Amino acid sequence: MLLRQKKGIYFIQFPQLLAAKGVWHAIFLRLGGVSPDPFDTLNVSAGNGDVLEHIKANHKRIGTILPPGKLVAAHQTHGTKVLNISKMFKENEQASLSGDAMVSQRKALFLMIQVADCQAIFLIDPVGKVIANVHSGWRGSIVNILGNTIATMINQYGCNPEDILAGVGPSLGPCCAEFINFRKEIPRKFWSHIDSRNHFDFWAISRDQLKKAGVKNKNIHVSQICTRCNPHLFFSYRSRKQTGRFAAVIGLI
Repeated sequence: MLLRQKKGIYFIQFPQLLAAKGVWHAIFLRLGGVSPDPFDTLNVSAGNGDVLEHIKANHKRIGTILPPGKLVAAHQTHGTKVLNISKMFKENEQASLSGDAMVSQRKALFLMIQVADCQAIFLIDPVGKVIANVHSGWRGSIVNILGNTIATMINQYGCNPEDILAGVGPSLGPCCAEFINFRKEIPRKFWSHIDSRNHFDFWAISRDQLKKAGVKNKNIHVSQICTRCNPHLFFSYRSRKQTGRFAAVIGLI
């Protein structure tokens, strides 16, 4: 991952995804915002205890880093709903958007996922000029929101999955993803990804789901940065229950 800094805001990028022309992406560290502890400082999500004025100010700060355009976010529900932003986005109705993945073919719309241990996964079709941003926590993984998102890209935009580039952002790693009650929470078909400590490798699960959907293994890039191991850089729910959410943003330019 490449670390960047601009106007006091820190973000990282996948070097492999930078090769996709006409696409801008970034995963923002928790640094450089205005929110106080325990949301310090670049919290982008409401509903966790931070005040709206801080969140709006942090969105504005991120907006100064983006190319010209509009930041688009949705209320995330840990479900399988995929939003076709190209067809449904209207600026005055943004507050009504609810879902865990966004797909777009429109320029100057920057899709933002908000996470604190869950995976934010960028998908880019550089041939069809289609992008997606996916929120996949463990609940999203077991219902295969990644597969749903790629199916949307295929069915609604004619994407070829073999063209798709994927980037899995900082998230809970197998070093820290302990699930004591996994027999009740996680279907048996995923148990091949558990170790002797009851830790799951959801990075590997996402890779498997992407490959099953038709994405080439060589086009899948995992940051391999664990958020719980790096709470000074990223928000982590496992590390501190009441905390903020950091932003993962992608858009066509």
